[in-house]
Amino acid sequence: MADNYADMVLTTGMGDIRRDPWLKASIDAFADTVGDLGPVLDVGCGPGTVTGYLAERGLDVSGVDLSSRMIENARRLHPGCRFSVASATDLDLGEASLGGVLGWWSLFNLPRDILPQVLAHFARALMPGGHFLTATHVGDEDAVRTEAYGGVSVRWTTHKWRPEQLVDLIEQAGLRPVAELRLPADETRGPGVVIMAKRPA
Repeated sequence: MADNYADMVLTTGMGDIRRDPWLKASIDAFADTVGDLGPVLDVGCGPGTVTGYLAERGLDVSGVDLSSRMIENARRLHPGCRFSVASATDLDLGEASLGGVLGWWSLFNLPRDILPQVLAHFARALMPGGHFLTATHVGDEDAVRTEAYGGVSVRWTTHKWRPEQLVDLIEQAGLRPVAELRLPADETRGPGVVIMAKRPA
């Protein structure tokens, strides 16, 4: 489905934060806050839409995704950016090596018992004062998908979180939440939440 997804991004603007003022404001706040503190890693970058935007903003940013085909599309669409194939659960991140970590509509794919470990790994990788930004689907029940993006047969589970549950996990990982944006359902998606947190100095 990676090619279908990338084509939909190009033809419909799906996932283009420039078309959603609240999501764009969240990414802009992240970019302004991280500034030149250090490198930024976009985890689960897909075809590189947000990675490319952050690079345009002047950040030292790279993207990783589990799907090699998504990374091929990201490299094609954003040839000036660095991308590699990697899993969020198996990243080789040095202690205090990053100014920012982004998990933008990507971490909901992680099982509930795995997400706390991944968040703790992100927290260790952030420099003191570094920021973590995530956006995800809100709900009480997980959703199993069998079709996506142009009728492609898939099988994955979207693990939904209540905002307070996710904030609690982020705090347990050693990060301090600094902002939260709750998004109501609209014609294209269900309710969501954006949370930014920082590693204490």
